Amino acid sequence: MSRRALVVSEPGVIGILERPELIPDLNHVVIRPTHCGICATDLELLRGEVDPAYVSYPLTLGHEWSGIVEAVGDGVDHVAPGDRCVAECIVPCGVCRSCLEGATNTCETYDELGFTREGGASDQVTVPGRLVHRLADGASLLDAALIEPSAVVLRGLEKASPREGARVVVVGDGTIALLAAHVVGLWSPREIVMVGRRPEQEQLALAVGATRFTTDDAEAADADLAIEAAGAVEAVATAVRAARRGGTVALLGLPPSGRVVELPADLLVNNDLTLAASFGYTSAAWARAVELLGAGRIAPGRIVTHRFPLERFEDAFAVLATTACPRGKVLLDIVAAGGD
Repeated sequence: MSRRALVVSEPGVIGILERPELIPDLNHVVIRPTHCGICATDLELLRGEVDPAYVSYPLTLGHEWSGIVEAVGDGVDHVAPGDRCVAECIVPCGVCRSCLEGATNTCETYDELGFTREGGASDQVTVPGRLVHRLADGASLLDAALIEPSAVVLRGLEKASPREGARVVVVGDGTIALLAAHVVGLWSPREIVMVGRRPEQEQLALAVGATRFTTDDAEAADADLAIEAAGAVEAVATAVRAARRGGTVALLGLPPSGRVVELPADLLVNNDLTLAASFGYTSAAWARAVELLGAGRIAPGRIVTHRFPLERFEDAFAVLATTACPRGKVLLDIVAAGGD
């Protein structure tokens, strides 16, 4: 038997290919994905714009997905076939200094599904069992497909330590920005202002928890916490300038490699700012995101605006590349499953 996989054979070349059926090795799990998100990073992978140190072609895409356990290998006893689940896509070695300190996101050996390993845009994906998390009975697979970006946001916010009653400014209006506006609500801020570039994103922003949406950078001021979530050098500068004296800046976006941020040399010290940059997610942050979803405290699926079957991946990428319409998360539906 074979399975479908959405493969970037080399930069610029993408298509659905047939791949051999997967069988779980020792301590591994084979999962049948139901939903797989695509994002700007997938566009960069397709264009060949990602640092070669972090990608290996040919590449099956998919680092944001949920699914159902299909088979488990020997040594796995915490999940069973039929379980609804998600799986961490960063594969930490578990023995380096970072891993032993719990900083699995900065493991000395970079390895990640959808980058260096086959990802979830396929009928099957194999994952080390230690990275698989069973979903609570009430959690939907649609929401769960956004655990990855939710965990990215959660880890960054926990590092920034928001205070109850804070004025929060989110710079950006894409997936990470929308999820930041949603997840920061866990800290009960008094105000969440989203500063974006696309007016058509306003209703999405308000729906996920923002109290106000603006395209005017001048309104991004006096923030107790300024969150950069656009992945652009201009957004970094906007976030830093938005923070009040004594405030905190959380950097969640990833600007293009080699770009330089220009700021007055004395700004950070004179304003007594705290900068908290965050890469990816830790295993602990992922587990907390799963728990929050199961408890009904986050509902990331509300930012999904477009869904396509796997065969229509070209339409999905076209939507992802446009700014002509309101757009939250774009999902590929791999197989039909109950519990959306």
